[in-house]
Amino acid sequence: MTLTRDTTYVRAASLAELRAVERLVVHVHGNTVCLIAADDRVFAVDNRCPHMGFPLHRGSVADGILTCHWHHARFDLCTGGTFDQWADNLRRFPVEVDGDDIYVDVSPPTDARAHQRARLRDGLERDLPLVLAKNAIALADGDPTGVEAFRAGLEFGVARRGGGWFRGLTTLTCFMNLVPRLDPEERPAALYHGLADVASDSAGDEPRFPVGPLPGEAPPPPERLARWFRRFVEVRDSEGAERAVVSAVRTGASPAQLADMLFAAATDHRYLDGGHTLDFVNKALEALDVAGWDKAEAVLPSLCPQLAAAERMEESNAWRNPVDIVALLESAFERLPAEPREEPGWDGRRELVKTVLNADADVVLDALLAALHEGAGALRVASAVTFAAATRIARFPTSNEFSDWDTALHTFTFANAVEQGLRRSASPELLRAVLDGAMSVYLDRFLNVPAIRLPQPLECAEPSALRAELPKLLDEQQRVDDAGRLVVTYTAAGGDPARLVGALGAGLLREDRNFHTIQCVEAAARQHELLRGTGEETLPLIAAARYLAAHAPTARAQRQTYDIARRLHRGEKLYEDAG
Repeated sequence: MTLTRDTTYVRAASLAELRAVERLVVHVHGNTVCLIAADDRVFAVDNRCPHMGFPLHRGSVADGILTCHWHHARFDLCTGGTFDQWADNLRRFPVEVDGDDIYVDVSPPTDARAHQRARLRDGLERDLPLVLAKNAIALADGDPTGVEAFRAGLEFGVARRGGGWFRGLTTLTCFMNLVPRLDPEERPAALYHGLADVASDSAGDEPRFPVGPLPGEAPPPPERLARWFRRFVEVRDSEGAERAVVSAVRTGASPAQLADMLFAAATDHRYLDGGHTLDFVNKALEALDVAGWDKAEAVLPSLCPQLAAAERMEESNAWRNPVDIVALLESAFERLPAEPREEPGWDGRRELVKTVLNADADVVLDALLAALHEGAGALRVASAVTFAAATRIARFPTSNEFSDWDTALHTFTFANAVEQGLRRSASPELLRAVLDGAMSVYLDRFLNVPAIRLPQPLECAEPSALRAELPKLLDEQQRVDDAGRLVVTYTAAGGDPARLVGALGAGLLREDRNFHTIQCVEAAARQHELLRGTGEETLPLIAAARYLAAHAPTARAQRQTYDIARRLHRGEKLYEDAG
C-alpha cells in the first residue's frame, strides 16, 4: 500500500511488532490507540471503550466484531459502529501501511457536535443515563448557557410523553433556572439531571399525538379561543382544549394572552392537583422564556392533559370540612378589586404574613382583601403569601411525619408559581390563586405545632469554611436544624449569598433526584433574590437548606454516573493499565 502523504498520518508501530502480538497499544499524539491485526488487515481504534473506558486491548475479536469484556459492548471493526446503543460508536483511526511501517490518522473528528446532538437524542429515547451525562457535558463545552441541551430535552419531552407536561419537564426547567446560579463546573450536572428525568418520566409512555389548529383563513380571535379553552378544561375535554390553545398560538396571540388563558383555566377550580397544575403551567411558560416562544405551539398543548384531569379541591374533604373553605373563597372572589392598586406607602406586610400564618380562614381572607383594597397591590400580597408558605418549611418541626415535608412544600411552590405568574401578567383570574395559596397555608397550620424557632447564628466564622461545611452536614441523616443554622451563620459572617445559593445547588446535585427537593431549592433561590435587601431574604434559604438536609444523604447513584461521564470526558484513566 502506498502511503498518502498527509501530515495527519503519524507512524504508530511496525507491522512486525503488531503481527507478533496481534494486538498492540501505542500512544500517538496524546491518543491511546489499540492496533489490531485481523482478517489480513490492520485496524486502529481508541483503546478506551466508549461506554465506560475499559481498555479494549483486553477484549476479544471474532468474525470482525470487537467485544469489550467489561459490559460486553460489541463493535464492528471496519466502521466502529456499535451494536449496543448504550455504548456509543467506537472511534477508529484511518490506517495506511508503508512497507513495515503502520501509520494512523489522528486528526480529530469533524462532526463531533452533530454526533453529540444525535447521541443526546438516543439517550432521551432509550432512557440511557450515562449517554445523557456524556453528551450533556460535551454539549456544554460548546454552549455554556445550556440552552441547546435544554431545548433538545424540552422538545423531546413535550412530544414523547403521552400524558403531557409532568415531573420530568418541570425538573428540567427547575435545573435550567438554577444553571446561572451554579458554579460553572456544576452546570452540566444540572442539565444531566434534568434531561435524565425527562427520559425517565417519558420511558414506557405512549407518545403524544398532537392536535392541529382549526382550519381556515379566518380563525376565531384569541379572546373567544380563551373562553372555549376554559370551557373545554371545565368539562375535562383535553383534546378540545388542545385545539383551542394551538389555534390561539397560530392566530398570533401574545405570550401575555397565552399566559392569561392558561392561568385562568388553572384557577377556575381550587388548588388543582395539590398545587402541581399551576406550578406546571408556570414552568412551561418559563421554559419558553429560555427556549424561545417559537416553541409555544409544541409546548403549551402538553399542559392540556394535566389541566383537564387534575383533582379539584372542591372534591377534597380537607377543603370542605370542618370549614367550607371553597365557599369562603367563592364569597371572597366576589370582593376582589378588578385592578388592585399599589400604593408606595403601604406597610402592612409584616402583619399580613403573621395573619396568614396564624389566623382562622375567614380572618385570613378578610386581611388579604383589605390589603388589596388599601393599596398593597397584587404582587406584594402574593409575595406575603409566598413568604408565609416558606416560613412553614423554615419552622417545620421534625416531629412531624416525614411525608408532611411534601405537604408544606406543595404550598410553597404553588405560592411561588402564582407570584411568578403575576409578575408575568397580573390577570384578575390569577389573583384568585393568591387566596387559594393563603388557604393552603392555613390548612398546613398544624405542621407548625409547635413551630421551631428560627435559628440564631453561631459565632461568626470564615464564610468559605462554613460553605465547605454544608456537604459534610448532607453526608449525615437529619441534620435539618444544623443546616438552617449554617445558613444564618454564613449570612451573619458576611458571606456572599450567591455563593451560598450555588452551594445549595451543588448539594442538591450530589443527591439522587427528588422532585420535591428540586422544586424547593429552585423556588427558594428565586424568592431569596426577590427579597434581597428587605431583611427577609435569608428565610427562603433556611427553608431550602432544611428541606435538603431532611432528604439527604441518598445513595447518590446518579452522581456516580455523572462523575464517570465527566472523567471520561476529561480523558482520565478509569481502568486503563498504568503506564
